[in-house]
Amino acid sequence: MHVEDLLRLDSLELTLLWGESALLARDVSGVTATDLEDPERFLQPGELVLSGLVWWSPGDDDAKVDRFVSALRSAGAAALMAGEETHGAVPDVLVDACREHRIALIAVPAQTTFRAITEAVYLRQWGDLSRRPTGHYALPENVRTELAGLLAEDAAPEALLDRAFAHLGGPVCYLLTATGREIARTPAAPHLPAHQAVRELTGGTGTSLRIDGDCGPYDSWHLHLRGEADAPPRVLHDIADVIAQYRHRLDRRQAAGRRAADALVTLIDTAATDGTALDAALHTAGLPAAGPYRVVVASSGGEESEAAVGALTEALRHSPGEPFAVGGLPSGEAVAVVHADPGAETRTALRELWPVLHGCRPQAPLHAGVSALATAPDGLDSALSQARYALAAARAEAPKDARVTSVGDLTTLGSLLAGVPAEVRAAFSSRVLGPLARAGSTSHRMLLETLEVFLAQHGSWARTAEALHLHVNTVHYRIQRIEVLTGRDLSRLDHKLDLHAALLCR
Repeated sequence: MHVEDLLRLDSLELTLLWGESALLARDVSGVTATDLEDPERFLQPGELVLSGLVWWSPGDDDAKVDRFVSALRSAGAAALMAGEETHGAVPDVLVDACREHRIALIAVPAQTTFRAITEAVYLRQWGDLSRRPTGHYALPENVRTELAGLLAEDAAPEALLDRAFAHLGGPVCYLLTATGREIARTPAAPHLPAHQAVRELTGGTGTSLRIDGDCGPYDSWHLHLRGEADAPPRVLHDIADVIAQYRHRLDRRQAAGRRAADALVTLIDTAATDGTALDAALHTAGLPAAGPYRVVVASSGGEESEAAVGALTEALRHSPGEPFAVGGLPSGEAVAVVHADPGAETRTALRELWPVLHGCRPQAPLHAGVSALATAPDGLDSALSQARYALAAARAEAPKDARVTSVGDLTTLGSLLAGVPAEVRAAFSSRVLGPLARAGSTSHRMLLETLEVFLAQHGSWARTAEALHLHVNTVHYRIQRIEVLTGRDLSRLDHKLDLHAALLCR
């Protein structure tokens, strides 16, 4: 649909105040109504912007209007449709600003509602039933018309499913994500736990149909009918098309939230973060200004963060009671800031879901690290460091698999060292073990084995000799050789710890 198509609809009684032919030929991707002074972050390229001009008063200076129109241009708006009801007419200063910034301006009379314009756009964009032959559809015309109206009203997916399947007797049908998260279900459908939903989606039971859309492996949507299909395949495809249009519009709205989340996590990753800026970023991302918070960092083995962002976002959506924002960093990490319930255990919930997520893309590793609670915004940078360390530990423990590690899991020396970068671990091990670390000879391998057993037996000569089937004197000799080669005294606790850590770092 193009901007000029709306001007041809006599029922809307629209008036073009300014707009060149090239601007009127622009494609329309959607509609957004706003009366914010600076709506840029809420707009998507190609959208029609409906405004009642409540944000403007006759006494305002021209700069206020210029900022508003400049925001539309920066966001790539297709046109501005300004209502006449508030001020009786569209002010000349707005016409001048639109001309300067090259934004098509259309006046909307008082008798034309914004809802009528929205419906006109989406009826045209999502089917315009009068222009398509009836035989093209399997859904009855009255159902198609009602569904188009529900889409224009931004109805919930439950309402769409209910109306779409009502003429079929209301079968048991679900709208599920690839991880089993329930988005909607028909009134006859009981709640379906996520793990059971995944089994049904992947087990070939019932009838499932993937919804078309720009989605990743973790958040794809699926229509799922239990048991024998109660709807002909063409009907299901028609219903799936309606759900796809709903998903498309939802994704456009959520894109603004993603940009806000990217800005938030980038700010937290900055060494010196201004408190006022951080408070503003939290607010823009939809998070409360007061804690507690928890930070989760995820990676999927690549340099791009999109897959990890998709996985982490989908996982956290399984816990709708905790507000969160997930953004990506150039390092390839996905970072989530979760407004956490102190009594909830984010790690446990993620750990239960992580194998399901990994099953959606088994060829790629999937790791996550979870921080401790941060009581206030100024603790988010420390929480990010904790989560990154836990992520490194998860990678070290299962480099090609899927693993969630919390900073609370780092309760042993081995788990703590797992978060140290591999290059640092290797350098430490080589330095402490000395020649033993670089040994290729049988004698040095024998000494390493003796050292491992001696430390495992808590420095007991007798138990070490028994475990290795050696005489105690032989154990004494080998330990002396180890002390000479490493420069460590194995009668000292700190030196024992050094060597134990070096062995763990190999």
